[in-house]
Amino acid sequence: MRDDPSVVALVTRARTGDKDAWDEIVERYAPLVWSICRTFRLSRADADDVGQTVWLSLVEQLPRLREPAALPGWLATATRRECLRCAHSTERQQRLSLQVDQEALVDERAQAPDQDLLDAERNAALMAGMRQLGARCRELLGMLMRQPPAAYAEISEKLSMPVGAIGPTRARCLAKLRRSPAVAALIRSEQETQEEGERHGHAVVEGRRRVARRAQTGR
Repeated sequence: MRDDPSVVALVTRARTGDKDAWDEIVERYAPLVWSICRTFRLSRADADDVGQTVWLSLVEQLPRLREPAALPGWLATATRRECLRCAHSTERQQRLSLQVDQEALVDERAQAPDQDLLDAERNAALMAGMRQLGARCRELLGMLMRQPPAAYAEISEKLSMPVGAIGPTRARCLAKLRRSPAVAALIRSEQETQEEGERHGHAVVEGRRRVARRAQTGR
């Protein structure tokens, strides 16, 4: 997803002053900025200040962004730096039982920044896929994705859909969502990453076996 062509297209349009493109960038990646602020345990006011600074910085830097596809990584780095600056400007450091280095000040119980970035990319792919569904599918899946999910009786009443038809309709909508370009690209990317990890794991295990055999034979 790091080279998602939709990200390149959004950056290109935003550079020309396309307000809709800019709004979509903010909608896609505001959760990423907010999640990184959480790892620094910033107050809501400080997190809002960090977010405002990051988006203003993006306005200035967007025309000079050398690799448009790197936008998510740029936002993550800019947010971490601004959070670090904010944390260093207060006594919050002294109240946190965290290890501080020059690059980041993170909550050890929170997700790693790379995981935040991955979650943001997954959310962006899901949102892009949902926009390509029909209104009925979007509403049904939205109700089922709520926390907690809507009860079937509520869905049936709101969508005028028999309770027995909700499950099959959900399956069809999910199948369409998986076939959308953004979600399909995400699925392929994660499958390739998993396969690469498995190959690496097999290679490590085989290497250890060879070492053990050599130790046993004295060669």
